[in-house]
Amino acid sequence: MTRMTARLSVMMFLQFFIWGGWFVTLGTFLSTSLSASGGQVGMAFSTQSWGAIIAPFVIGLIADRYFNAERILAVLHLIGAVLLFQLYRAADFSLFYPYLLAYMIIYMPTLALVNSVAFRQMKDPALEFARIRVWGTIGWIVAGVVISLVFAWDSQVAIASGGLRNTFLMASLASLVLGLYSFTLPATPSQKSEAEGDGFRQLLGLDALGLLKDRSYLVFFIASILICIPLAFYYQNANSFLAEIGVANPTAKMAVGQVSEVLFMLLLPLFIHRFGIKVALLIGMLAWALRYVLFAYGNNGDLAFMLLTGIALHGVCYDFFFVSGQIYTDAKASERFRSAAQGLITLATYGLGMLIGFWVAGHVSDHYASPQGHLWRNIWLFPAFFSLGVVLVFLMAFRDTRATDASLSRT
Repeated sequence: MTRMTARLSVMMFLQFFIWGGWFVTLGTFLSTSLSASGGQVGMAFSTQSWGAIIAPFVIGLIADRYFNAERILAVLHLIGAVLLFQLYRAADFSLFYPYLLAYMIIYMPTLALVNSVAFRQMKDPALEFARIRVWGTIGWIVAGVVISLVFAWDSQVAIASGGLRNTFLMASLASLVLGLYSFTLPATPSQKSEAEGDGFRQLLGLDALGLLKDRSYLVFFIASILICIPLAFYYQNANSFLAEIGVANPTAKMAVGQVSEVLFMLLLPLFIHRFGIKVALLIGMLAWALRYVLFAYGNNGDLAFMLLTGIALHGVCYDFFFVSGQIYTDAKASERFRSAAQGLITLATYGLGMLIGFWVAGHVSDHYASPQGHLWRNIWLFPAFFSLGVVLVFLMAFRDTRATDASLSRT
């Protein structure tokens, strides 16, 4: 590992350690420590989507035109440290939510900024980026291990005494470290000249809207939005579900999903080469349905293996649909608006799709809540059947097989 690779890897590790250090346990914290309803939990998680929608404007229209990326990254993480500390101190949901919304609006742009800093230091991004980005996944995993196995903040005793509040303090300290560290990163100047002209249209993805004239791509685009509705159920409810039914160290166990993400990422190019994009996309969507069936019928006793299998399916769920979808989009888009196309599909999924998904998940959770707990089987069967419905529509309507060879030539 070169010195530059090591520096960028530390940046990625901290970037995702911060996010994984509080996001996984957010639903559990809100419902137990702040007595939030399912709708309020959905509102809290939807701040990620609002951040994803606003992030391109923060970076593309303002920051990336006038300032070095590493300096913007530093300032945003220093502000983030303050906001995370306020989340640590917030006594009720009415105080918590505005700070969370503000934090996600400034955090989501940093995901693009760390990529910008990394890419600008590489001679061969296709070869080098994966080696650096994987440290982000490792950072997320380490955060889960620290929460569960080092401090046991997600144990039932600690949850009852508000121990999960400490996750925000830990993330605040990590954000402070990354903010200061970012000032030492290589200079990554703005590219104002490249952003002028039709940059505003590219920023909004308007140039890429022509892809929707293709019937099969339109089917994929709509399916991408719809599949994010069941995806939101996992992010919002999985940790709360595991904690409520008494699973020990639930946050560390959920980190198994990130381990599988790395493994299936390595297998994906081989799978696409053998079976094609359409089959990969279908398997990714089917994996969501299977995961939720496993959650619905598993338990913390003799069927605990079903819960672990459902968590481990995260790699298939995410890589085979979302990464395959990025490859498919890259193959369909022309060189002129390929970046705009990726921005459009990201805004549609993490923005619009998950915004709807968190709202739906919150209301479904409230509907099946009782003083004794939640009717988790009913909650999980909703996204399971929804995912299956998306699969059937996609199977019948998606006809494009031409992009497979083109996509492989770029992977």
